[in-house]
Amino acid sequence: MPMSYQPIENYAIIGDLNTVALVGQNGSIDFMCFPDFDSPTLFAALLDDRKGGSFSLSPESTGTKHKQLYIPDTNVLITRFLSPDGVAELTDFMPVEEMYGGKELVRRVTCIQGAFTFQMTCCPRFDYARTPHKARQEGPFEIIFNTAEDEGISVRLKSTVPMTLSGDDAVATFTLGKGQKADFLLEHIDCSSAATDNLEDFTTQSLFDTMAYWKSWVEKSNYHGRWRETVNRSALCLKLMTSYQYGSIVASPTFGLPEEIGGERNWDYRYTWIRDASFTVYTLLKLGYRREAREFITG
Repeated sequence: MPMSYQPIENYAIIGDLNTVALVGQNGSIDFMCFPDFDSPTLFAALLDDRKGGSFSLSPESTGTKHKQLYIPDTNVLITRFLSPDGVAELTDFMPVEEMYGGKELVRRVTCIQGAFTFQMTCCPRFDYARTPHKARQEGPFEIIFNTAEDEGISVRLKSTVPMTLSGDDAVATFTLGKGQKADFLLEHIDCSSAATDNLEDFTTQSLFDTMAYWKSWVEKSNYHGRWRETVNRSALCLKLMTSYQYGSIVASPTFGLPEEIGGERNWDYRYTWIRDASFTVYTLLKLGYRREAREFITG
């Protein structure tokens, strides 16, 4: 788990139109409410780096530089690790609800050049870190996390590299050479979860489908001015704040981030605020996204 806080500008966002996750430049997912926008947190190290929980995946190399970017016209995130040992990339995305019935977070790390030893730690902390959980190893490539409560949620972590348990957290250490990759899938266990018997194939296919979905969505924009790349990126971010099921638009994926440390302005922005949502709907409508405007009104 991270033992210090990153600046908020060091985080990028991914999502599936059910919820979103914040991914730090160091490869750590430090905030995610799961499986929905208004669900309690599964990871919240952004707010408490000791107790909040995180899902970290990064190389052991010292002196590593980091860079984040999105695959153009998509919400698929690339975190690039550059060091004297070589170059590696972490691809993070969430297959959108419109295509996939389950709620999944997919992570693929690839060694582009040289060789890297990676560390993975998955430390879920359910219900704002208030509810204890148990972890059960189903095999070297699968771990299930369950809350003690009857009404709690269960999540499954699958991988293509061996994992072990450290207490009730999942850990793994593995080495990748040039061209090699490792995949991780964190999914909500319910009757609609996607079949993932072959995780590598599922990751490849869902990555292709997710990129195609976002590129197809961006193509519907009627803006063709000089700031097209910036406008498209802003529109993609606004779309991530939209619930596929209800058409509602949240003001922010986070909560508990005060305007200033110790200040009074500290609210839960995961609600739909009429003023903020109206600005968003107006912007999307001007760009030609009538479906989003219609679904926001009809819900």
